[in-house]
Amino acid sequence: MIIQQLHDQRVVLVNQDSFYHNLTEEELTRVQDYNFDHPEAFDTEQLLSVMDKLKRGQAVNIPKYDFKGYKSGVSPARRVNPADVIILEGILIFHDPRVRALMNMKIFVDTDADVRLARRIRRDTAEKARDIATVLDQYSKFVKPAFDDFILPTKKYADIIIPRGGDNHVAIDLIVQHIRTKLGQHDLCKIYPNLYVIQSTFQMRGMHTLVRDAKTTKHDFVFYSDRLIRLVVEHGLGHLPFTEKQVITPTGSVYSGVDFCKRLCGVSIIRSGESMENALRACCKGIKIGKILIHREGDNGQQLIYEKLPNDISDRHVLLLDPILGTGNSAVQAISLLLRKGVPESNIIFLNLISAPQGVHVVCKSFPRIKIVTSEIDIGLNEDFRVIPGMGEFGDRYFGTDDDDMQVVAPS
Repeated sequence: MIIQQLHDQRVVLVNQDSFYHNLTEEELTRVQDYNFDHPEAFDTEQLLSVMDKLKRGQAVNIPKYDFKGYKSGVSPARRVNPADVIILEGILIFHDPRVRALMNMKIFVDTDADVRLARRIRRDTAEKARDIATVLDQYSKFVKPAFDDFILPTKKYADIIIPRGGDNHVAIDLIVQHIRTKLGQHDLCKIYPNLYVIQSTFQMRGMHTLVRDAKTTKHDFVFYSDRLIRLVVEHGLGHLPFTEKQVITPTGSVYSGVDFCKRLCGVSIIRSGESMENALRACCKGIKIGKILIHREGDNGQQLIYEKLPNDISDRHVLLLDPILGTGNSAVQAISLLLRKGVPESNIIFLNLISAPQGVHVVCKSFPRIKIVTSEIDIGLNEDFRVIPGMGEFGDRYFGTDDDDMQVVAPS
């Protein structure tokens, strides 16, 4: 049902049933005594190999198991291309810890025993050419004990439990919506759950077009940069903790809302980060703002020159400000300083306008509990370690210290 609703080539389904072992000649003579609901009935090594290739971006051939001949290879294998979302389905899929380790989300479909039996009778008589007596005998001898011994105990590993199975349309709709949200995210957001890219609109794209244009005047660059910065700051503030609060409106009614986080401060990485201070002050009245100066030279050689931070910064949530995330080395220096000052990693939100993938990797791998909020992720870095397509030296353009006589060379 999830695959049908998504109808997206970026989502593929892999069935555990495709990986049953082929039965030997001896096992075929007493197939009625073979336990298809035991973990050893599956070729888990082949399943792991297939999943590993898919996760590494390789196409695979998945066998089609013939439940009448009890072997695979009768029909051509199913060719499955790598995809953004892989749905791995099967009754014993949570049993092996190596398989569980592959999963980003684990869903246990909980269905009433009578419903499970009815569905099994319909499936096995129609698809596997078994009579009802054989199905019932197998259910009481193998299926029910296997459920109690191997399936039900794995329920504890699930992130989500869906009662009533496929009849629970609300739960299925929520899962479908979650997958659609993930598909709509930048690829890096799928790797790093602590990375947040603001959803793009034509307004945002238009502002980015203006601030990235080398011919844009300083006045327009500052104006549209400030608008983008305000959006990033507001989005970042949305990730702060809150407490519920009720107020009485002028009509005498009760409004249930939230109270803002009180223990908050900003820290700007001089000097580009100072361009973001006004937007933060406009959103948070009287907020304390600290400063960090880091000398940057190419990809290496970052050196802390100066820092002035609130004395009680360890008790506050920190919004770290720097409009450009390039190599990530300066950010690592700044975050490391905050940690040494006693700020919990999870209390840091790093705000920037544009990010290079290299910088995202460096920061997210080094500090998996901080949050990064950005408005766009660019292609990468050039040989001078500048973000491309980028927007040039942000501080120079914002504060008017760039070379006004600099010639813009049109691409040939």
